[in-house]
Amino acid sequence: MKNIGVISDTHGVLRPEALKALRGVDLIIHAGDVGRSDILDVLRQIAPVFAVRGNTDHEEWAQALPLTERVQVDQHLIYVLHDVQQLGLTPEVHGMAAVISGHTHKPAVENRRGVLYLNPGSAGPRRFHLPVSVAFIRVHARRLEPKIVELKVADK
Repeated sequence: MKNIGVISDTHGVLRPEALKALRGVDLIIHAGDVGRSDILDVLRQIAPVFAVRGNTDHEEWAQALPLTERVQVDQHLIYVLHDVQQLGLTPEVHGMAAVISGHTHKPAVENRRGVLYLNPGSAGPRRFHLPVSVAFIRVHARRLEPKIVELKVADK
């Protein structure tokens, strides 16, 4: 069984609470709006990282990030993009087990037509009254088990 850490919308802020939560995962998916290239470097010290470019990732380093990514974990194919509204394919037709996105800063887990849709929320600056959070996916032979974890952070 593998454990995937999912993070998004760091916007240049990599909180120690997020790093602590992600320790021990087998791989990390960052769903965009990274903010600074060194955030990915720090995450790579924990586990291999798959990251996509978000709508605020305009710097030169971010141009190397793809807009979408397909991540194969055992027999499960996961599609990653920043804004799910930009999804240009039908995941179940393309054999996707999951779609991971960010952008809204609002954590969400949903199952649509047998496909897991996961938004980990924002692990960076708090937006409005939304929680600061990350997510995890436990990979089983026949299913993906998502979990959103709200981080206890000191800021308002």
